[in-house]
Amino acid sequence: RSTSGAGTTVTEAGGAVITQTGVATPVLDPSMFFRYGWGHRTSPQSNTITTGTNAVVFETHSWNYGFQKNWLTGTGLSFGWNNDRFISNNVRSDLNPAFQSNWQMRITQRLLQGFGRAVNGRNIRVAKNNLRVSDLVFKEQVIATVSSVIKLYWDLVSYNADVKVKEKALALAQKLYTDNKKQVAIGTLAPIEVVSAEAQVARRQQELTASETRLLQQETVIKNALSRTGVASPSIAAAHIIPTDHLPTPDNKRPKPLAKLVGKALKSRPEVLQTRINIENTKIGMAGSKSQLKPSLDAMIYYNHNALAGTVNALAVPPMIANPDPFFIGGYGTVMKQLLHRNFPDYGFGVQLNIPLRNRSAQADYIRDSLQLREQQIRERKMLNNIRVQVQNAEIAVTQARALYNAAVKERILQQQTLDAEEKKYELGASTVFFVIQYQRDLAQAQASEVAALAAYAKARVDLEQATGQTLGIYHVQIDEARAGRISRPPSPLPPLKR
Repeated sequence: RSTSGAGTTVTEAGGAVITQTGVATPVLDPSMFFRYGWGHRTSPQSNTITTGTNAVVFETHSWNYGFQKNWLTGTGLSFGWNNDRFISNNVRSDLNPAFQSNWQMRITQRLLQGFGRAVNGRNIRVAKNNLRVSDLVFKEQVIATVSSVIKLYWDLVSYNADVKVKEKALALAQKLYTDNKKQVAIGTLAPIEVVSAEAQVARRQQELTASETRLLQQETVIKNALSRTGVASPSIAAAHIIPTDHLPTPDNKRPKPLAKLVGKALKSRPEVLQTRINIENTKIGMAGSKSQLKPSLDAMIYYNHNALAGTVNALAVPPMIANPDPFFIGGYGTVMKQLLHRNFPDYGFGVQLNIPLRNRSAQADYIRDSLQLREQQIRERKMLNNIRVQVQNAEIAVTQARALYNAAVKERILQQQTLDAEEKKYELGASTVFFVIQYQRDLAQAQASEVAALAAYAKARVDLEQATGQTLGIYHVQIDEARAGRISRPPSPLPPLKR
């Protein structure tokens, strides 16, 4: 439902209220119409001199055609073809029955209010921009989805690496347990040391089981994220995801300058362009409210052709004998001939000026649009500041993750060397099983911390790529393929299996 007021058009669509300020935009699609009518009319007469009867009876058939078209310049064209066939009991008429027809063409042009493509085409431009906004919103969603899936994948890779760490820790505990059993068998070690080593094996086995189940849970999460049916499909539920990548190792390169990263983000982030398009839409819409402030001046040109034809009135009685002009005697073909030869033309020109006094409604609309524009510009500035903060925080997170990994590497090297030294002392009888088990536990924790630090670094890089808007380019994701839901490129070849 649409209602219109001074300078404002309100449309209700699906419960939403859409307000458009300014001059109403013309309907650009051409339209045609056909209308037919039949009528019977009886008109009482106060005298019989002109008609020869005290009641004139008319029977009329009308059929009309029309065409209308508007343009963005504010130009309108209308064409009408009107036809009437009438028959009456008028004995004084020369023609009865008769045809009367005319062609009407009218051209109007708005010269002030509602003039120009900028005003009348603003909705089309806004609609095209909204299509771009929809594409950018989709791109933003794709970036968020890809980043989320990549982080899930790096979690899977880190959990897989953690399983290997736990397997190595279990192997060390089992080796210690086997060696202690041999020493107890030859009498060089107390039996209680075997119990301690066995407890350590059980503890390492429990940690390995927990790590393996966490890996399986992560596989389920990724299956649900990548598959439409998820684990509801038996084949997908039974399959295992084998990572083909290793966690990225931080390099020693100097980080890129913050200003360069922020520049990339401002060029690549889709929400930046979304905001600018919305501001552009507001400016485009203001053309309508600004045009509403002007007086209305319309020019009009019309050009008509008229025609009349019929047969001699058979009802005429003496002394009034029908004596029509032979030019008008004939049927509908005579009417068409007169129209084509333009025998009876009408034409004219006119202008209409309408000056609204005060025009407060249009002024209010223009002020409201101006305030909306300023509000959007402030939101744009706030968003740009937030992007700068996001990029800086993401870069800081990468730096912290790099430092955490370097510390974890050094800690793992220290614990490895400490364990090696303690095992040599234990072989020489200068240490106990308690210290060996303790250093094995410390080494396992250091190795797990190194894996966790690598995973944190990988995810921090993903966040930085998302903050700078480089995710799709780095991972070779094509928006057209994402929109279609089909990948046209063949999959990359699998790496060779390690034996």
